[in-house]
Amino acid sequence: MAPQRPDGADATRPTPPRGWRAKGKPGQTRAVSPDQGPLYAALDLGTNSCRMLIARPRGSYLHVVDSFSKTVQLGQGLGASGRLSRASMGRTVQALRVCQQKLDRHGVARMRLVATEACRRASNAPEFIRTVERETGLRLEIIAPEEEARLAVVSCAPLIDRATENLLVVDIGGGSTELVWIDLGSVAPEGRARAVLALGPGLRGGAGAAGGGARVVDWISVPIGVATLHEAFADVQSDAARFALMSWHFEEHLTGFSPYNAETRREGFQIIGTSGTVTTVAATHLGLRRYDRTRVDGLTMTSAQIDGVIREYLALGPEGRRTDPRIGRERHTLIMSGAAILQALMRVWPTDALSVADRGLREGLLYDQMSADGVLTTEGGAA
Repeated sequence: MAPQRPDGADATRPTPPRGWRAKGKPGQTRAVSPDQGPLYAALDLGTNSCRMLIARPRGSYLHVVDSFSKTVQLGQGLGASGRLSRASMGRTVQALRVCQQKLDRHGVARMRLVATEACRRASNAPEFIRTVERETGLRLEIIAPEEEARLAVVSCAPLIDRATENLLVVDIGGGSTELVWIDLGSVAPEGRARAVLALGPGLRGGAGAAGGGARVVDWISVPIGVATLHEAFADVQSDAARFALMSWHFEEHLTGFSPYNAETRREGFQIIGTSGTVTTVAATHLGLRRYDRTRVDGLTMTSAQIDGVIREYLALGPEGRRTDPRIGRERHTLIMSGAAILQALMRVWPTDALSVADRGLREGLLYDQMSADGVLTTEGGAA
């Protein structure tokens, strides 16, 4: 029998950790003049989407100057053939040309452009990477799952609650899902965000604050994401049966993660979810017919509220989800596979709440570059 979870209170926003306060909201787009510091870029080419941010550091926050997001379905058919198709590569190159034009227009010199699970798995990925450089001039870097997990965690540092002693960061992607469990018990409360930001390559803890650094208890990259899970169960006709099978199938892949069987106290435990699935569930809960990042990023949803949204998705059925403006036309085909992953996580770790992060690999890439260059400033001792 699946563990039972108590009902929670209304959705709330956490108090940002000291040292992460600044005027405006994290990640808020603002008009900035060219003389206000260097521009940085981060591009995330995943299994389903191509997304880029161009930003500059402003205090301890990112001020976004330009952005790009396009569903390219690079991994479409990859599970069956083991190769990237000509059509998917063509769509992706077209999207990357737009990114290259934006980078040139803004004169960005400091950038990191990465590809993830689809390119890790495809036998013709090296050929694709060469084609991208020849056609656009962009040099993509295929990063390892461990690096993808680290950067997702880094991006969420500003959302860590001061009371958090054990942190689980979950990044649900198109082709894989990364989970990282971090022990912050030996870090002073005011330094916990800084300690996570200091995580180095290989998910090594840094001396983030007096009393020690963040300790990564375990991490796992499950080779299942919203796109691959949807493809694997596409032949199941019943909507409810497909959802149940997807959720339990994903949970089967968590048994090698050491915290899977560990007893977890609710006190001092925080789950942060970063993905289009999590933000869509949050937007649905808030009733947003037009997505508003400032209302979603940093929101805390109770487990009861998440269950309510998932039940509503199931009641809508495929056609109802397709026309629901809170889900969006680009998300409706994959929202149930993402919800199945999310439900499995909340079943394994019965908790009262989930922190919603509209941030991920791109923000982690930006924070990582800026931190390495020493251009992020802080208040109250956090980095």
